[in-house]
Amino acid sequence: MIRNLATNINRHQWIAEAAYFKAEARNFEPGNELEDWQAAEMAYLEMLVGIYVTILAEDGPMTVVSLQQLAALIGIENPESLVSELALVQAIQKATQHRPCFRSEFKGVCEEKECKWVTECRKLISVWY
Repeated sequence: MIRNLATNINRHQWIAEAAYFKAEARNFEPGNELEDWQAAEMAYLEMLVGIYVTILAEDGPMTVVSLQQLAALIGIENPESLVSELALVQAIQKATQHRPCFRSEFKGVCEEKECKWVTECRKLISVWY
């Protein structure tokens, strides 16, 4: 599922074009090129996560393998070493500069206003002790 996404989107081209439009919006004033590029990179990562979550809502369910693929796409090193959905989503949240709070003790008091994981986070999970 997620591998097809990567083949359809040229990462470098997408980021370069987004950075260009950010520079254009500030009338190409010099000195903010790095910030434009970094903001475009973050927007790219957010887009990938958003597409993944949208596909997940339509096709479901979330799997460790598909999360590892997403983690690799957004640049998390050694995603295969993360073997739980919880650890993978939290790593993805951290890489996209969000609070890594997926299914944490802060449940119900989430400070993330536009969290893409909210639906998955709120699902009831049975745990046997």
